[in-house]
Amino acid sequence: MNLDSKIPEGRLEDKWRNYQVKSQLINPANKKKLNVIVVGSGLSGAGAAATLAELGYDVQCFCYQDSARRAHSVAAQGGINAAKNYQHDGDSVWRMFYDTLKGGDFRSREANTYRLAELSAPLIDHYVQQGVPFAREYGGTLINRSFGGVQVQRTFYARGQTGQQLLLAAYSQLYKMIRAKKVKMFPRSEMMDLVVIDGKAKGIIVRDLVSGELKRFAADAVVLATGGYSRVFRLSTLAIGCNGSAIWKAHKRGAYFAAPSFTQIHPTALPQSSEAQSKLTLMSESLRNDGRIWVPKKKNDDRKPNAIPEEDRDYYLERRYPSFGNLAPRDIASRAAKERIDAGYGIGRLKNAVYLDFKHAIERFGLETIKDRYGNLFNMYKKITGIDAYTTPMMISPAAHFSMGGLWVDYELMTTVPGLYAIGECNFSDHGANRLGANSLLQASVDGYFILPNTINNYLASALKEEHEDVDHPEFEKVESEVNAYLDRILHVNGTKTVDHFHRELGKIMWQECAMSRNQSGLEEAIQKIKQLKDDFWNDVKVTGKSNGLNTELEKAYRLADFIELGILMCTDALEREESCGAHFREEYQTQDGEAVRVDDKYSYVAAWEYNKGDFQLHQESLVFEYVKPTERSYK
Repeated sequence: MNLDSKIPEGRLEDKWRNYQVKSQLINPANKKKLNVIVVGSGLSGAGAAATLAELGYDVQCFCYQDSARRAHSVAAQGGINAAKNYQHDGDSVWRMFYDTLKGGDFRSREANTYRLAELSAPLIDHYVQQGVPFAREYGGTLINRSFGGVQVQRTFYARGQTGQQLLLAAYSQLYKMIRAKKVKMFPRSEMMDLVVIDGKAKGIIVRDLVSGELKRFAADAVVLATGGYSRVFRLSTLAIGCNGSAIWKAHKRGAYFAAPSFTQIHPTALPQSSEAQSKLTLMSESLRNDGRIWVPKKKNDDRKPNAIPEEDRDYYLERRYPSFGNLAPRDIASRAAKERIDAGYGIGRLKNAVYLDFKHAIERFGLETIKDRYGNLFNMYKKITGIDAYTTPMMISPAAHFSMGGLWVDYELMTTVPGLYAIGECNFSDHGANRLGANSLLQASVDGYFILPNTINNYLASALKEEHEDVDHPEFEKVESEVNAYLDRILHVNGTKTVDHFHRELGKIMWQECAMSRNQSGLEEAIQKIKQLKDDFWNDVKVTGKSNGLNTELEKAYRLADFIELGILMCTDALEREESCGAHFREEYQTQDGEAVRVDDKYSYVAAWEYNKGDFQLHQESLVFEYVKPTERSYK
């Protein structure tokens, strides 16, 4: 298949406007004849469902949680970026575009990245009008703070709960449309498979998580807004229920999967404390604005942190990256922490953490100012650890976090399956090989509120002239029977090991061989180990209960089955890309100082993988840089 990215003509700053001018329109009366399915109700899903309903479409929205308010967007703490230049520190749309492109190590499309920066400013106005309580200066002006990978202040925030406040705003818009009967909401419902008729996405098969009943839903277009897949590592900052099954099922039905190995390790999570742990807790990257990261200069130093004098502390980010210091991008900060920990300078009971210290910030700004900026984060830290971080440095450690990879989409956010769209974190489109902090809430929001509602018309205009398939079509029956057989197969293995056992093993392999650093032999070995793990799973997993009722063990099992297959693809993608870029760090491609070495002449492309009966075929979308010349990504 020829990968047509559909990038509009014209100057970079004119492309989005040119696209909108030439887009097809659908009159209000005809919109009422069209139905759109939205899977997911986080920031991107809720924004898309509410906006499409406002435009007049009939919308069905699905989430596996009991309420859209529980979507994982709530966990994004630190802020949302926008190029408004309120601080008059030299920011602009162009600078934000360049920071994002550079932050992603020049592995994303110029046009998509510029559009992200261009739409950031009106998005803040949009949220203010919805009542989001962004932090403000004394005079009432919205205030900004810095985030990793930039040298300006462009991050808008609501203390350390920005994601929660944005989600509440999106939730209110969604439920306004539900009350108006323009959106039909299906909570506790999980997409099990995609229905493709004559090559086009026409519906989904859904499992009611309470009754276990399989249901069919037809539509003229399907929008996936299902978030990231970093639970493939098992221990991650994601909620336990987060999974990659919806996009994986779409991948197996023909949607190409792009850059699957581009998964981000966040530098500021609470360290793992035991094997029994099921997830890791994220501490907002915004803490790196005022906190200083350090380790003892002496290996295995067991002194209490406050007993270690300044001359015995190594502020390693400030030492290695003086231009950016503690605000170095996430991939660089995470690898630097790993290097110190592996070298024997880690702290804590398991020697797997580093310190994040606010002593100097409190001395400079005062305790009340720090409480005002980060109070809820400090309270959360104390509730979990019992330690008062105002007086004792926090202990933090890298953890699996965001997925830059996802379903391949064109400029319109449509996948390689016509009529199937992917928005927010479940697509690959904007972040390249490394997402800059505070760009996640931004992408999810603009995809759902601003981009998709303007691009889906081009497809739906043609759908008006086609027959509207209903759930009685033979393909719906065929796919539903396949899902039933799949669930029965899992339940009838009747082995001896739990789902958690297999997930723990998968997580160990992925974290060791396909996380912060990778190498050829490790990846080749990982692929073989995961394939063996897949065989073991299907021969020895024990899933109790039945499919016709509430069964959380069954939910974990079919999600893990998809994670195992996804893990093979992630390692395959990482093995194929013989360079280091962003979060993808191949040990064979680094400088003497341990910095990444890109190979632009061979790997300046988006890797889009096609599923082919258990194997994967690579397709390449060349990245052409007309406006920015890729340079060495230096933060020193």
